[in-house]
Amino acid sequence: MKCSTLLAEAARRLAEAGVESPRVDAELLLAAVLDVPRSRLLTLDDLPDGAAARFAALLDQRADRVPLQHLTGRAPFRHLELAVGPGVFVPRPETEELVGWALERLAGTPEPVVVDLGSGSGAIALSIAHEHPGARVIAVERDPSAIEWTRHNAATRAAAGDHPVEVLAGDMTDPALLRDLEGTVDLVVSNPPYVPDSAGLPREVADHDPPLALWGGPDGLDVVRGLLDTAARLLRPGGGLGIEHADQQGSALPALVRAHGAWTDVADHLDLAGRPRYTSASRA
Repeated sequence: MKCSTLLAEAARRLAEAGVESPRVDAELLLAAVLDVPRSRLLTLDDLPDGAAARFAALLDQRADRVPLQHLTGRAPFRHLELAVGPGVFVPRPETEELVGWALERLAGTPEPVVVDLGSGSGAIALSIAHEHPGARVIAVERDPSAIEWTRHNAATRAAAGDHPVEVLAGDMTDPALLRDLEGTVDLVVSNPPYVPDSAGLPREVADHDPPLALWGGPDGLDVVRGLLDTAARLLRPGGGLGIEHADQQGSALPALVRAHGAWTDVADHLDLAGRPRYTSASRA
C-alpha cells in the first residue's frame, strides 16, 4: 500500500475514534515507525517490509486513546526532545509559556539557583538549564515512577553537554525539603497537580497520566497551598515564583497567592490561546 493511501486511511480511523488531530497523529506515528522526520513522509512511496504491520499496531493503540507521546516515546518541548512513557506526565506546549517567563526573569543573573517543584519529565528544569547555561537547577519529584524519567532525561541532556540538573526525590509540600537552600533560591517554578477532583478529563489524560501529577483536591489548589509555603521558605527576598494553573483558576490562584502574605507583584498571565495559564509573584 502506498504511503499516502495508508496515511489517509489511518487519519480517517483516528478521526472516527475521536482523536483531535488525526492526520498529524497518523503522520507522527508513521514517522516514528520509519525513524524519519515527519517531513520525509512527503517523498515516500512504498513502505519497507514490516513497517505497515508495526504502524497498524501503534494505530490500534492510538485509536484506543493511548497518548501519542507514549507510542513514539518522545515529547518535544521548546528546544528539547524528552523521553516519556507510562508513569510520567506528558509535557504540554502551554507550559512552554511558563519557561519563557522564567528565562526572562533570570536574564542578567549569570548563575541563578532555580528549583522546579514537581518536575515530572524534567521539561521545565531541563529547558532552563539548556537555555540559561549558568543556572544551578534542582528538579524535585515525589512519584517513584516519574522520577525515573526525570533522571533519564537529565542524564541524556548532561551527556549532550548541558549543565547537569540535580534530581531530588521529595515532596514539594515537605517543610524539610531543601533546608540547606533556605533564603538563597532565585526562582521557584512549578507545574503542580491542579485538576479539581470532580473534573472530567480526556481518556489520554485520565487513563494514562499519573494521578499524583493531576489531582489537586476539591478546588484543585490543595497542593499549591503547601507549595507556597515551600517557595516562600526557599526564595531570597525579591526571588521569583511561577506556577502553572488550569484555565478556570486565573482568579483563584492569584487570590490565594496574595492571601498567603509572603508575596508581592502578583500577576496572572495568558497563554498563546488567550487562556489564563500561570501566576507569577516576587518574594516580599
